[in-house]
Amino acid sequence: MTTQGSDKQTGGTGRRALLGAAVLGAGGAVLSLSGTARAAEPAGRGTGGLRSLPVPTIIGHRGASGYRPEHTFGSYQLALDLGADIVEAGDLVPTKDGHLVCRHEPEIGGTTDVADHPEFAGRRTTKVIDGVSTTGWFTEDFTLAELKTLRAVERIPANRPHNTLYNGRWEIPTFEEVLKWQDEQTRKRGKQVWIYPETKHPTYFRKLGLGLEERVAKLLHKYGKDKRNSPVILQSFEPTSIQRLNTLVDNPLVVLLSSAGSRPWDFVEAGDPRTVADLITPKGLREIAGYAQGIGPTLDLVIPKDASGNLTTPTTLVKDAHAVGLILHPYTMRNENPFLPAGFRKGTDPDGYGDVFGAFRTYFATGIDGVFTDNADTGLLARQDFVNG
Repeated sequence: MTTQGSDKQTGGTGRRALLGAAVLGAGGAVLSLSGTARAAEPAGRGTGGLRSLPVPTIIGHRGASGYRPEHTFGSYQLALDLGADIVEAGDLVPTKDGHLVCRHEPEIGGTTDVADHPEFAGRRTTKVIDGVSTTGWFTEDFTLAELKTLRAVERIPANRPHNTLYNGRWEIPTFEEVLKWQDEQTRKRGKQVWIYPETKHPTYFRKLGLGLEERVAKLLHKYGKDKRNSPVILQSFEPTSIQRLNTLVDNPLVVLLSSAGSRPWDFVEAGDPRTVADLITPKGLREIAGYAQGIGPTLDLVIPKDASGNLTTPTTLVKDAHAVGLILHPYTMRNENPFLPAGFRKGTDPDGYGDVFGAFRTYFATGIDGVFTDNADTGLLARQDFVNG
């Protein structure tokens, strides 16, 4: 996950509003608390769907991206091995011939070895995506067969030099391969494996004739994973993408929310003046609850930071979202110093770990229902400490 342009980017149906309320009601002892999240146990045992997940839920962000190059089967597999409740597999972007593949962004110069392929040197170009000019290589300019000749590399080697050991080991997965992998892992492990794919830049791709939502829905229909209790949660930073998915599938849906002053790109394109700050008001949250079951806010919307990067007072977002039946899965917890609030950093090494357990404890205490983390093992230990503390 990424915010639009940084590091993570009306209408609706009565059924979806009722489902959102049911999620809240079934786990009321956990989800209705504004101050604490109480128990790492299913919020509505045996009822399936979102209510079957432990709370707070530990979501492997792009897999186990703290330890392996992101959005690879190596990363996804390790996230499961480390105990993640859900694996974010993956950020979905299209190929030239209409397949969905898993990449953090359509620009793949920073996450693959494409620059080392002289046959693709001529594909390097500059494009404007969601108002941002970007130079590199883009998935929509490659066929799937061409992308399969590439191999993944670590996206942030300065913070994760150890991950570069695995550069070149894994290819780019397709969403269909992920769905098959999910079934295989569910059988092997004897427990349901959950995934949490995201539609990336859907307005941009729809303009190119590569609409994402219909392709996602077609694959979910094919594999029988398009039901309200299916173990596939769909997310997007563009509310209209979630609204479109709401008409195509019955899966749990989550609206991602970037910084308060930002505008979803579909709002920009449509001339809608609202910002994320408008979406997290009680009115905005009620509207979201009409077509989605949850929100994925940046952690700064839960607890803002001051000018020095220290945490301040929690907002009312958790309470307000729970009041309309929405769950909250904020992003993103990472172990390395640069990604932690200033008060939890230890030293200045860009790849050094800080007091991440203290940070987890502080965020869990707000009552969030789960969190995206690059380090699922750390998140699980933090949850254990929090629940037993």
